[in-house]
Amino acid sequence: MKLLLPETVRDALAHLAGRDGVTTPIAGGTDLLVHWPLRLGERDRTYVDLWQLQELKPLRWTADALILGGLTTYWDVIRDRRAGDELPLLVAAARQVGAIQIQARGTWAGNIVNASPAADGVPALMAYDAVVVLESQRGREEVPLDGFYTGYKEMRRRPDQLIVAIRIPRRRYSYQMFVKVGSRRAQAIAKVGLAVTRSDGGWRVVAASMAPTIRRCPAIERLLEQGTALRDSDELLPAIARDVSPIDDVRSTAEYRRRVMARVLYDELRETCGWR
Repeated sequence: MKLLLPETVRDALAHLAGRDGVTTPIAGGTDLLVHWPLRLGERDRTYVDLWQLQELKPLRWTADALILGGLTTYWDVIRDRRAGDELPLLVAAARQVGAIQIQARGTWAGNIVNASPAADGVPALMAYDAVVVLESQRGREEVPLDGFYTGYKEMRRRPDQLIVAIRIPRRRYSYQMFVKVGSRRAQAIAKVGLAVTRSDGGWRVVAASMAPTIRRCPAIERLLEQGTALRDSDELLPAIARDVSPIDDVRSTAEYRRRVMARVLYDELRETCGWR
């Protein structure tokens, strides 16, 4: 293992340029170290440790957005009172990420590029229409998070790019919901995860652990926009089938995931939508 310690973002981008993916940037390193004993091939890689880059750490508010830095941690958001008031799903999601030690070290950008279908932070970000800000020596690029993933563990990020910021627009929300269903109440990987918002921009419904990537659910969003009256959770199943493709794995079954997603959505939205 070779570890590089850049002093600036510019230095970090220089290390990544032209290396064709053989050099890996790390932020908090929490996902990397968990898998370290099992992935022997990763020990021969070169890593660029970003942790000391202070310019990537702060979060800041502007008139129209919350900007998370590339090294903003979950704990940074938990401690930010305005985030709890305006964007409570971020705080709810951050509190679901591991124990306090992980929350203090893990980063939102790392959660995005780790690209786990069961990630806790990504659904909340996507429900808020977050935009990923990427930078390389070739310039800066912005990608909406709901179009960032192209397949399982695949994304619109080149090997020479870093996530330097995540921009979350500030809006007035009439409804916000975050639910994680796991084997226990804390420190569990999601069997089903849901983040839902409603604003002037319409409904956003985002599912985790229900497909190869975390994704929005356009069929369910259309159903909500149309104001369709539902009598029970089973009436959500056709829309769920169009939006997601859960699998059987060591944590759960596809059928369980579909049923739980339908029940959670129905129970959580029944009063807001006027369902029976």
